Amino acid sequence: MTPTGSSALNATRRIRELEELDEHPTVDLLVIGGGVTGAGVALDAASRGLSVVLAERHDLAFGTSRWSSKLVHGGLRYLASGNVGIARESAVERDIVMTRTAPHLVRPLPQLVPLLPSVGAAEAALVRTGFLAGDALRATAGTPASVLPRSRRVSATRTAALAPAVRRAGLRGGLLAYDGQLVDDARFVVALARTAAAYGARILTRVEARDVTGDGATLHDVLTGTDLHVRARAVVNAAGVWAGRVDPTIRLRPSRGTHLVLDAAALGNPTAALTVPIPGERNRFVFALPAQLGRVYLGLTDEEAPGELPDVPQASDGEIDFLLDTVNTALATPLTRDDVLGTFAGLRPLLDTTAPDTGGSTADLSRKHAVIRTEGGPIGIVGGKLTTYRKMAEDAVDTAIEVAGLTARPCHTRQLPVVGAAKSAVLGMLTAPQSLVQRYGTEAALLAADPVRMEPIAPGIDITRAEVEFAVSHEGALDVGDVLDRRTRIGLVPGERAHAENAVSTVFE
Repeated sequence: MTPTGSSALNATRRIRELEELDEHPTVDLLVIGGGVTGAGVALDAASRGLSVVLAERHDLAFGTSRWSSKLVHGGLRYLASGNVGIARESAVERDIVMTRTAPHLVRPLPQLVPLLPSVGAAEAALVRTGFLAGDALRATAGTPASVLPRSRRVSATRTAALAPAVRRAGLRGGLLAYDGQLVDDARFVVALARTAAAYGARILTRVEARDVTGDGATLHDVLTGTDLHVRARAVVNAAGVWAGRVDPTIRLRPSRGTHLVLDAAALGNPTAALTVPIPGERNRFVFALPAQLGRVYLGLTDEEAPGELPDVPQASDGEIDFLLDTVNTALATPLTRDDVLGTFAGLRPLLDTTAPDTGGSTADLSRKHAVIRTEGGPIGIVGGKLTTYRKMAEDAVDTAIEVAGLTARPCHTRQLPVVGAAKSAVLGMLTAPQSLVQRYGTEAALLAADPVRMEPIAPGIDITRAEVEFAVSHEGALDVGDVLDRRTRIGLVPGERAHAENAVSTVFE
């Protein structure tokens, strides 16, 4: 099935689709949650020919999906812990994202383990064995070396060139492997949602699903305060870490993953992810990940997060100190808190399969996803991770079709590109700045068409006025926060957010 509708999401479309839904309130599938899984479910179902409504009480990628490391993991960590099935699934899904779904939004990221005196011969051999296993996973998934190069050992000179801030004393080279990195996780979610909209899905943000059952819900428009009841032949609960609020029978054990935002210049503008073993841990590392807008993301933690679930989790002082202390073991000049431009933290929606009160670290919980069916309730899709969102969506839609007896086409999201997707050869011919191509793919040419709007939205910030206007006209941004915090990620640095806020607000005037 080829998309026939517009992919543009905006306030006008939202109002129109709410009015249409009020007049005709029956659909095949209601999806609750606008993160990567919910957007993936909406795209899968709509591309099979089902009528779909997605309801998100905040904004697209408002929750965990914008707080990830922005990596499309190949599953190496899971292989090391014996989870061969999850590791292989991750490698296969990584290949799909990198070669078909969104090749414009993903790049091969060198991951470098410097061989410093703290990394002994036995530990280095273990890392090298793991990297070779990662190569095998990549080959098994069918990902060519032209997309993800093979791992190898590099010299001390090459190690220092890739990660200039690394300590030189005792450096005997480095171990290099490759994984996939999204230019931005929130942009990926928006692209999925827009593609679903092109297939006819109604993507409704600022709409909260209340009184959810297996055949419908009351949709509350947060902006107007009005309610409408939607009848659905099937309902999928893709609310992530908040899935238990939608269906109290779901038991999750959230863990918090925290990152620090640093100026890339503070680390010598690295071109590889500096990968530092956590002292006393096996198969766990801290990563300093080069990112867009001249930043490095330093992460990540894995801390139990019991109690009330905040909409926006906060990094703890202990996590900040842990990340700085760990990365400093590999740096020539230690980082301090003064180097931290911002922080972000997300909650992993880990499925709690342990017996009550047995304890154990959340780092040991499986990242496997599960489809949960409850009598009279919605179909839950929980667990998993960003990389495997597509398979999660496929499993959830397959279950919905079975439960509701729906007639639909087979899933074809393995071959389905999102808006803007193209091979590198096509992207290389675009007459647009490379930064735009990395964020928008083929749509970069549309944004770059008007030179007047190519000026930075604020001095010193690599985001143009054209991008801000496009966020409002095509990407469903309804207010300044949507633009700063999810469409552009300026908001990850509070100082830059304050600097750009007034200029962004003029677009909504």
